[in-house]
Amino acid sequence: MPWTSQGGGGSPWGSGGGRGQGPWGPGGGGAQPPNLEEMLRRGQDKLRSFLPGGGSPRGLVVILLIVLAIWGASGFYRVQPDEQGVVLRFGEWVRTTQPGLNYHLPTPIESALTPKVTVVNRVDIGFRSVGATTSGAGARNVPEESLMLTGDENIVDINFVVFWLIKDAGQFLFNIRNPEQTVKAGAEAAMREIVGRTNIQPILAEGRRQVEEETQQLLQTILDSYGAGIQITQVQSQRVDPPAPVVAAFRDVQSARADLERQRNEAEAYRNDIIPRARGEAAKIVQEGEAYKRQTVAQARGDSSRFLALYEQYRNSPQVTRQRIYLETLQDVLTKNSKIIIDRGAGSTGVVPYLPLPEVQKRAIQGGGR
Repeated sequence: MPWTSQGGGGSPWGSGGGRGQGPWGPGGGGAQPPNLEEMLRRGQDKLRSFLPGGGSPRGLVVILLIVLAIWGASGFYRVQPDEQGVVLRFGEWVRTTQPGLNYHLPTPIESALTPKVTVVNRVDIGFRSVGATTSGAGARNVPEESLMLTGDENIVDINFVVFWLIKDAGQFLFNIRNPEQTVKAGAEAAMREIVGRTNIQPILAEGRRQVEEETQQLLQTILDSYGAGIQITQVQSQRVDPPAPVVAAFRDVQSARADLERQRNEAEAYRNDIIPRARGEAAKIVQEGEAYKRQTVAQARGDSSRFLALYEQYRNSPQVTRQRIYLETLQDVLTKNSKIIIDRGAGSTGVVPYLPLPEVQKRAIQGGGR
């Protein structure tokens, strides 16, 4: 055979022809290959040295329990006061938790999201704020959002802001795709409906606050019907004006209305002044008439009573009554006139028959006063 050497009939890898005398044998010149079984045995020995109980089944159970405890404890999570917890089970929303320490099944069975629910968000409608500007001044107007038709078929330009926050984090995250766009579209629709059934004059003046409140209520109803989990905190008007091309004419109309209102108020003030005085004068005249009537009636009744009394006396003694009436009449007449007494018999004695009684009375009164 071609592998047979001249010195014997051995293997072509050996020099002596015996078994195991190849190039990796004791007589060969190369290194021995690694022993895999030996390597596995040594690795198992090192692992047993780290395990409790030397790698016994009881030690494996203890390690397994520790791993399970750590895995179960990973389900604890904390929800901050300004957050709500949303628990997902294999990606599906199952419940919402309140602030505090809570628990869910460990990952990957359940997980928790904690969005902030106290942050007040803002949506501008009808305009876009420039930089940090928060009012209508210095903002870019968006006519396709701000121009609205009123109930009396006028056009009004309204810029307003909607403030909102998260009411239910679970509904907010899973029931609507784009919360800000949803709030914006709902607010614009609600404002157009309220403006569409209101005249322009209240919108521009005293009815603006009512329009804001009704818009807020309607928008909240719309979002609740969607299950959006959003709470509308305020709807605030930034600018309410007529369209720019008719501002001058509208201001003239407003000025005329102001003049009308002023003149009406002046007329009301004059009426409020003259009518009470006229009523007072009328009441005074009526009262005076009533007093005169009572006085006249009372006097007439008194005179009639006196006449009847005199008549009864006259029937009883006519001569005496006539004399008394005559004397009383003379007394009434003479007390109102100046009197001069002349004694006819005094002329024969050289005495002036004249007695100035008024002068005597006047001097007597003056002397009594002193």
